Amino acid sequence: MRKILIATDKPFAASAVKSIRQVVDQSGYELRLLEGYTQKQELLEAVKEAEAIIIRSDIIDAEVMAAAPNLKIVVRAGAGYDNVDLKAATAHNVVVMNTPGQNSNAVAELALGMMVFQARGRFNGKSGTELKDKTLGIHAYGYVGKNIARIAKGFGMKVTSFDPFVDESIMVKDQVHPVKSVDDLYAENQYVSLNIPANDKTRNSIGFDLLSRMPKGATLVNTARKEVICEDGLMKMFAERQDFIYLTDVEPDCAAALKEQYPDRFFATPKKMGAQTSEANNNAGVAAAVQIVAFFEKGDVTFQVNK
Repeated sequence: MRKILIATDKPFAASAVKSIRQVVDQSGYELRLLEGYTQKQELLEAVKEAEAIIIRSDIIDAEVMAAAPNLKIVVRAGAGYDNVDLKAATAHNVVVMNTPGQNSNAVAELALGMMVFQARGRFNGKSGTELKDKTLGIHAYGYVGKNIARIAKGFGMKVTSFDPFVDESIMVKDQVHPVKSVDDLYAENQYVSLNIPANDKTRNSIGFDLLSRMPKGATLVNTARKEVICEDGLMKMFAERQDFIYLTDVEPDCAAALKEQYPDRFFATPKKMGAQTSEANNNAGVAAAVQIVAFFEKGDVTFQVNK
């Protein structure tokens, strides 16, 4: 009997675990749980017999893989997978997959929710502003970007996007105006939603030079990764632009300073909340389980990211 481990320091919703278990049980596999753990040693112990692991933001590095001699596949229940050491996985002949698109609506709703929260004065009882007729630039038009565009248009926002990896005809079909450069995206929009992955090309790519192009009263919303922000440039932007607002689901290392110095212009969720809905938990968790079964039963590697 194949042993599947769910290893999540931030647990799935109970309903999601129930749905994952149904998929695993129907396949004749055994499901084990490691939830809410606080020490890496707990993870190292739990993976010893695992042939497959389902994770969320948990770190799977070379040490974890070395502790799991039977491990064949790791599935990140979500889109980003920078928390998995792909080189180590390949060296250990472990397939790594993600579940793209499964959390995208939840993340998009959070992005728009933070915009409303800030625009309405954080619900302080005073007059705020509306999102209708405001301009929104979407930096990366993937699953999350498309959902953000859909919701933002419902608010009556004017939506543009920049993504060199997406054909402009896709944006046009969605009634989203494509712009030619990242500089134009930031210069032309009151709101920018940041949805790029963290990789060698994007880390620290969002800095002062780019942010300073944003118009007066600009708001940057980051539901992606903290690593894509140049924090020195971010601090400089706050100091030099008294109108700049930063809303994020990924708390930066300089969060304490920003909270102290600019409490009305900086907001970070207490813990990454983008995928924290029952629906997203269920979608991503079930997708991960289905992909594991398809991998073992059919050799399906459709969503492999360490090819």
